[in-house]
Amino acid sequence: MDPVMRIVLAIIGAFAGATLGNAGSHFLDSLLGAVAGFAIADLSSIRASLRSLDEDLSRLKRSLSRAAPVAAPPAQPAPRIDDSTRVQMPPRAAAPPTMVSSTAFVPAPATHRSVPPAPPPPDILIDSIRRFFGGGNLLVRSGVIVLFFGIAFLLRYAAEHTRVPIEYRLSGVALGSLALLVLGWRLRTSRPGFALSIQGGAVGILFLTVFAAYHLYALMPPLGAFALLTSLATLSALLAVKQDSQALALLGVTGGFLAPILASSGNGDHVFLFGYYAVLNAGILLVSWFKSWRGLNLAGFAFTFGIGTAWGTLSYRAADFPTTEPFLILFFLFYVGIAVLFTWRQPPRLRGYVDGTLIFGTPLAAFGLQASMLHGRPFALAYSALAMSALYLGIAALLKQRRDDTQRLLVEAFLALGVVFLTIAAPLALGSRWNAGAWALEGAALVWIGCRQDRLPSRIFGALLLFAAGFLLADRFRFVGEFPTLTWSDYGAVLLVSGASIGAAAVLFVFARSRRRAETVVANLLFCWGILWWSLGGQAELTRFVPGADLAAAVLAFLSLTAFGLSLLHRKVAVPAAVAAALALFPIMLAFAVAFAAADSHPFEHGGWAAWPVAFLCFYTLLYRHEASVGHALTAAFHVASAWLLIGLSSWETEWTVDFLVHGSRAWPLAAWAIIPAAALAGIAAGLHRLSWPLARHREPYVIVAVGLAFGLAIWSLLVEVSMTGDVAPLSYVPLLNPLDIVQLFVLLMLWQGWRVIRTVPSVGEAGVDPRAPAFALAALGFVWLNASLLRTLHQWIQVPWSLSGILQSTVTQTTLSIFWASLALAAMLFATRKSDRPVWFAGAALLVAVIAKLFFIDLSNVGSIERIVSFVGVGVLMLVVGYCSPLPPRPAQRS
Repeated sequence: MDPVMRIVLAIIGAFAGATLGNAGSHFLDSLLGAVAGFAIADLSSIRASLRSLDEDLSRLKRSLSRAAPVAAPPAQPAPRIDDSTRVQMPPRAAAPPTMVSSTAFVPAPATHRSVPPAPPPPDILIDSIRRFFGGGNLLVRSGVIVLFFGIAFLLRYAAEHTRVPIEYRLSGVALGSLALLVLGWRLRTSRPGFALSIQGGAVGILFLTVFAAYHLYALMPPLGAFALLTSLATLSALLAVKQDSQALALLGVTGGFLAPILASSGNGDHVFLFGYYAVLNAGILLVSWFKSWRGLNLAGFAFTFGIGTAWGTLSYRAADFPTTEPFLILFFLFYVGIAVLFTWRQPPRLRGYVDGTLIFGTPLAAFGLQASMLHGRPFALAYSALAMSALYLGIAALLKQRRDDTQRLLVEAFLALGVVFLTIAAPLALGSRWNAGAWALEGAALVWIGCRQDRLPSRIFGALLLFAAGFLLADRFRFVGEFPTLTWSDYGAVLLVSGASIGAAAVLFVFARSRRRAETVVANLLFCWGILWWSLGGQAELTRFVPGADLAAAVLAFLSLTAFGLSLLHRKVAVPAAVAAALALFPIMLAFAVAFAAADSHPFEHGGWAAWPVAFLCFYTLLYRHEASVGHALTAAFHVASAWLLIGLSSWETEWTVDFLVHGSRAWPLAAWAIIPAAALAGIAAGLHRLSWPLARHREPYVIVAVGLAFGLAIWSLLVEVSMTGDVAPLSYVPLLNPLDIVQLFVLLMLWQGWRVIRTVPSVGEAGVDPRAPAFALAALGFVWLNASLLRTLHQWIQVPWSLSGILQSTVTQTTLSIFWASLALAAMLFATRKSDRPVWFAGAALLVAVIAKLFFIDLSNVGSIERIVSFVGVGVLMLVVGYCSPLPPRPAQRS
């Protein structure tokens, strides 16, 4: 299509959108109208390209059919030769290049070539217009059009500048038109193209003359004018049907509809105008009884509702409702009847722009005009929607009783429209935005019919309507804090947009054969679009009923249940976006965990006690159902991250609970932080070989979780030993029997137990980890814990300062540490001797060397103190015991 026409159609769409839209949203309505106009222009260009391809393909088929293959002559049997007469023949020489074999004229066997499927049939109206201007005598047809406009302008000029009685002027024009009509009828057999053009122009001029005689000059009574107009409409219909000429019918209808526009002075009576159009539409309905001319039906529809919309935009007032509403109902019934008659006469294929316009465009145009006239009266509009729903459902029921399979698609379409308008009635009665809901449901219907007919433009336009409906609702939301709010009247429209978008996406995936590859992205986007509005609308409704403090927990539970519902939906319709949207629950949980950490003192506060269990239960159910379709890497990441989140929230809640129950020092909640991670580490170790899901099936991810927990517990242990002084109020400090030491011992035992099981996992063994490294790390943590416990005891019992300088300057502390280290070295070396473990013996020996170095570099500085004497004597005695009881174990070769 010419770029100028694209711009013109976009401007017309923008003007219509701004005029018919609601107050306060002119910009959005204009934008949507411009997009619709531009899309219509592009669709026309695409249809022209498809038509050209169809013509090329037909031409190619005709050329191939002319070249019929020549049958090869039957092969002659070879002569039988006895062995006795067989003669050895010399090899045959190759034929010269100039010789032609006798088989050269036998065609080669035809190969099967894949013929591309024929494109969809061209649009009837556009094809009719092309034939009108491209076939027959173009000069005559163009002259008829020019003559028609010239007569219209001549009548107006004559009315303003001449003094010849208007009766004579109009009579002359009418007689001339009748002469042309008779001439065209006489030439219908010898010159059919010329004759049809003249007849169409004559009928159009007669329409114009009668309309001018009545409406402009008041020369005829109303009944006489209507009688003549009815007669002309009947005459043009009979001529068109008799000669089987859709072009003639189009010429007559076009002239009839344009007559009042061209002859109007701008201050006419709308009752006569619409009554006149009712007569024309009755003629179209009469033609539809005999002929299935889609172009004629579409022309009447476009003129009727187009001119009606323009008049309503420019001239309609509320006082005109009683005289306008009957015509709107009549026009609506006309084109519903025309759609039914069309399918009555031939099997409905419902393919193409024309059929979609008649079936779905009629209720859309009529309901849009009805909404404009009933602006501010939602209950009246709701009753209109109920009436339209009853009409469509009734017609569908009547057609279904005929048990005619040729009308099955029409029955389904009318049934869908009946359900659509029945659904629209409820939000209209509640005062919601009917236009967004109507757009959404209309878009879903277009997607459905586009899939049934394999029509890409219908599906694209339906998807655009669904997206536009959502944007239309965007400005209805208001935000209070982080959550949206919405009035109850607007919530119905939100539900319609959500349900229609999800339903359209499901339809696209059900009709997978008719879907293009690129439409998969559109279907997934539509599904996510519907889920977005469902989520926003649900959150907005929760703000109406849930107190502000509990709102975050309520929204978390709502989104979790929504994700679970998406999983159930995926079982019915395999929409890939359903799985992605469902598993998006985990990022939502992370966001809410951060929000809880910033606003609340513990996760179970303000309804979290109910929301978090629901969230984790839904998430792990989703992960169990869909992990096969997610992929190994993403599944592993989900398991690792969700386990850490669950352990972190549980540890946080445990810490808060202990702090709430025990009103004492910070040692209690700090010790509580390690209980859940240590228990989780033990549980993972116990379930790796016993619990089929998730631990046994996903060993590697949970080994990563366990390793992370081990590092976390090690860091926690070191921080506690450095920072905690042993204040366990309200209890008194008892070495090894206080909360800190008990939890430390529990952590070390769980770390040891966890390592014993985890090292048996094949992936850990293949990683090349030295099995002795974790054992020495645990021994180091145990050594640090015992020393810290000893220092806390000295701090609590004899008030040794809890600082590095205080510990270094305290002779009691240094003596105690020396004896304690020597005792630990003795115990380690005795254990190593009994178990013949040389590495442990050397570790004990290294600790004993450290004790000796400490004696000479630290304890020896306290000259003359009793503590120095105790240190040296005690350590010396212990060394003698070590030397006697724990010699160096032999090497393995020596033991054998």
